[in-house]
Amino acid sequence: MLNLSTAETSVRTPVQPCAAELRVAIVSDAAPERNGVGAYYRDLADHLRGAGVRVDLVAPRCRAGSWSGGLTLPLPGDPTQKIVLPAPWLVSRRLDRLRPNVVIVPTPGPFGMLGMHLAERCGASLVVGFHTHFEALTTLFQDWGFGARIANGYLAACHRLLFRKSDLVLANSEEMMAVARSIGARSVSLMATPIPRRFLEMPPVPASRQVARVLFAGRLAPEKNLDAIVAAARRLPDIEFLIVGDGPLRAWVEEQCRGLPNLGHSGWVSRSRVMALIDEMDALILPSTVESFGTIALEAMARARPVLVSSACGILSWDLLSRGIFRIQEGEHLADALARLRDLDPAIRERKARLGREGAREINQRNLQHWLAVLSGDYAETVDVKR
Repeated sequence: MLNLSTAETSVRTPVQPCAAELRVAIVSDAAPERNGVGAYYRDLADHLRGAGVRVDLVAPRCRAGSWSGGLTLPLPGDPTQKIVLPAPWLVSRRLDRLRPNVVIVPTPGPFGMLGMHLAERCGASLVVGFHTHFEALTTLFQDWGFGARIANGYLAACHRLLFRKSDLVLANSEEMMAVARSIGARSVSLMATPIPRRFLEMPPVPASRQVARVLFAGRLAPEKNLDAIVAAARRLPDIEFLIVGDGPLRAWVEEQCRGLPNLGHSGWVSRSRVMALIDEMDALILPSTVESFGTIALEAMARARPVLVSSACGILSWDLLSRGIFRIQEGEHLADALARLRDLDPAIRERKARLGREGAREINQRNLQHWLAVLSGDYAETVDVKR
């Protein structure tokens, strides 16, 4: 089991962890291509395999709108997402073949709860990734009515159980660490966010010296503050706005696009297309009202693009990253913040974007070392993944 006596205050790096001896199962309800959590663990699995770790990512799949991996049920309030009930014997067989030292569970759904049970059965350590405060998000869906209270109660109960059974809970911001403790997590530590290897390995396309095209990519949902993007497009007709993603507000977004010639929507795109989209744009915007981290912002930073985010985005709490980010001030409208960014000396934007890429590269390396330490359970030196 993991030695977590110091996990509450620090993360420790193992002395020469033997990655080849590590066997890790990631059991997640998030399909790798569909959202930030799914992308996180696909990227993490890729980095861990590159370090020599045996990894099996067990999760539903969604290709061309078709879901697989178990019995598929509709997700209330969002027709673009599904709840997938796994076949327990198939998941159990995969873990029996792997014989994992550690099971990572990043979601409180059916896959995650099965992963928790199987970790206990096979004597593996259980690490819980706490990425999204789902209970807070359910309060934004007013049309759910009593259903929102049921969903909130279910998610809270699952999180409490996961946290009680876990050896360690990892969260992606200090705010989320505090939420995890309030729900009942005993051992909590901070994790960074991995970046797809090609985002850092391929030289970024040189950015334009103007801010004429801006990108939003993410789930089309109330917490993303899409109203602010539409209002900014209306106030700044000289800037082209592109919204990429799918979600419960898709029909509303498409309706807004029909009335604004400088506002476009491309729907959901594959992960392999995201980097090319970022390279085509002059800046990325993330005006969310709830955003535990903001993976797309980190990816844009890795491509040396100016990034403008709201104060609600957890990525701002990372010192190595915040110095490369432009922020929407408290009470400031997105349109005003964008105009301010547009009117800056291009050299200032370029310098900030360069700092962002450097910070993204450093965080990515620290995060891999940190995960190897957590998975090995051999702690020797304190590593600060944040500063």
